[in-house]
Amino acid sequence: MKKEKTAEDYMRLALREAEKARQMDEVPVGAVIVKDGAVIARAHNLREKNQQASAHAEFLAIQKASKKLNSWNLSDCDLYVTLEPCMMCTGAISLSRIHHLYYGTEDPKGGATVSRVQVKQIPHIGVYPKELTGGILKEECAEILTSFFREKRALTKQK
Repeated sequence: MKKEKTAEDYMRLALREAEKARQMDEVPVGAVIVKDGAVIARAHNLREKNQQASAHAEFLAIQKASKKLNSWNLSDCDLYVTLEPCMMCTGAISLSRIHHLYYGTEDPKGGATVSRVQVKQIPHIGVYPKELTGGILKEECAEILTSFFREKRALTKQK
């Protein structure tokens, strides 16, 4: 009998996506969207590669999931992302009606679920996601970002 995957299992998949971004010299954020226990979309940041401000992992994963399901309404889906979403991504999550948002680590500079803006507290806007859970594999999710930016700063100092 197959064991059900946990939030940590799905976040590990999101971390794999973040590692793909890191290998491309993108800010290492990854996301997966799950419906009925199956991953239906995976994405990582591609802002530099695509030269698009909106090419965040969450935004790209939502686009892929919508295409796969042939629907903008993702109310039967859950999103796992390694970093607390920004305002743009939180808006896309809300508008696509993601049911449950799981994130790894907070974003004190731009997070729009708990850090800078608490979108769930805004009347008529904060309806989705219906559920919000942070801190899934928090240390691992924070470490990939911290080490990426540490390496960037070291390279800048060398120049």
